[in-house]
Amino acid sequence: MEPEVYLRHIENEETHWWFKARRAIIYSIIKNNINFESKKINILDYGAGSGTNISMLNRFGYVHVYEKDEKTSRFLKEKFKKYENIKIIQKLNNNNKNFFDLILVADVIEHVEDDMAILQYLSELLNKNGQILITVPAYNFLFSSKDKVLLHYRRYTKKNIKKITSKYFDITKLSYYNFFLFIPIAISIICLKIFRVSFIDSVEKKPNIILNSILFQIFHSEKFLLNFLNFPFGISLIALAKKKKIY
Repeated sequence: MEPEVYLRHIENEETHWWFKARRAIIYSIIKNNINFESKKINILDYGAGSGTNISMLNRFGYVHVYEKDEKTSRFLKEKFKKYENIKIIQKLNNNNKNFFDLILVADVIEHVEDDMAILQYLSELLNKNGQILITVPAYNFLFSSKDKVLLHYRRYTKKNIKKITSKYFDITKLSYYNFFLFIPIAISIICLKIFRVSFIDSVEKKPNIILNSILFQIFHSEKFLLNFLNFPFGISLIALAKKKKIY
């Protein structure tokens, strides 16, 4: 991502409706779908960005944080230097293979040209019972100037996710999310695309307190429903998958 994007995320990730609700949804998926067997687990937050999910993940275990942007990585190291269970790592090596119980890849693989290759690599970092939690933006027809600024290669469908994960993982949960806001957001994006309006600055900055609260409550409500169902469409996708067993 561009440097100014990281700065916007750092400024807004704690209170912006989208970051807050996505964080709650990820927490709920982990809590309700992973068996912790009364122990803290080893977690990798891969491509952590501004670190919006790190404190949440720390509630489940020991968090290793990898962010390739050096400036942001230094920021995270300073921010979490007093946390014994959070480690900011500059690179991954052979010592990390077959180590992690859970890897979070939150809105990362759309930034990678060869998404299947990165999933293969991440599968090697998981232990034999390890799981990966992936979130990505949905539907290429919504690909916009925002995606270009964020350096996205693509957006996804359920079919795409199944295809790129099938060799290394068995999917246990796959759903679209940001379902209730899909129609107004999709219409807005399409209109802005038609008129060639750049809108990343406005959508990534926190709106006024009332609108921010309303949008958060709508999006946040999906965390309860996702425990019982999979949404048929949405602005984003979330997938939980287990590492394939090798016999």
